[in-house]
Amino acid sequence: MTKRGCAVLATSKGQTTRVLDEPAFVLHHHDWSESSVILEVFTRHWGRVALVAKGAKRPTSSLRAVLLPLQPITVNFGGEGEIRTLKSADWAGGHVMPTGDALLSGYYLNELVLRLLARDDPHAALFDMYRQAIKVLASGLEHTTAPLLRAFELLLLRDIGFLPDLAVQTLTLQPVQADKPYALFAEAGLRSSPQAPHLKGEQWLQLHAALDQPDALTRLLRVCAEWHSEDRTALQTQLRHLLHYHCGVNSLRTRQVMMELQAL
Repeated sequence: MTKRGCAVLATSKGQTTRVLDEPAFVLHHHDWSESSVILEVFTRHWGRVALVAKGAKRPTSSLRAVLLPLQPITVNFGGEGEIRTLKSADWAGGHVMPTGDALLSGYYLNELVLRLLARDDPHAALFDMYRQAIKVLASGLEHTTAPLLRAFELLLLRDIGFLPDLAVQTLTLQPVQADKPYALFAEAGLRSSPQAPHLKGEQWLQLHAALDQPDALTRLLRVCAEWHSEDRTALQTQLRHLLHYHCGVNSLRTRQVMMELQAL
């Protein structure tokens, strides 16, 4: 057994991996046949995996009420191919489904994970941060939503290696000075920039310090919540450009939906 919840079972054709009681969240699903669906699932020890849920669309299937997005579940699955077979799934409890803007924000986090994490690449620490973020969204505290999204974006970018060191200028490796303005660029990293949008060095250093803490999501949320709205907007704009660059898109689908709903 190399990973928690993983058992390797011998068969007549060789070895089959059977994963048991794996913490997971459903990120997305699409139809596979008249009665089955393909799931994109974020798991703690196996990363993002694709599973076929046979018979999940049948009215009598017990999976229909379990395979919902933004709900903590445990899954059992097996197989060696790119798309494995879901054997069973159970609701893990803990919180209710987010609603309203929080629901859309949860879908936004799902889209980020889908686009930026490779399949079968474990990110256990990020999974724990994601689980914590969904729990905060489900709490219904609207004033925490925007700071929470910025916190998760920073953690995701850091976890996959796309966030530069926020304590130094990327190209020169000169230390960030608290009273000077700096901006984050997709191709040049963090650099001195008096042009808007930017943040003061002191603020980048606050984010850098929070990222290094065991409770990084909580620390980042607190830091962003204490900033003025124009500073949070400046951070959002810079992170958006960085995310779009690495996702290879001009706009994320869920962000576009949120903007259209706000316009209405």
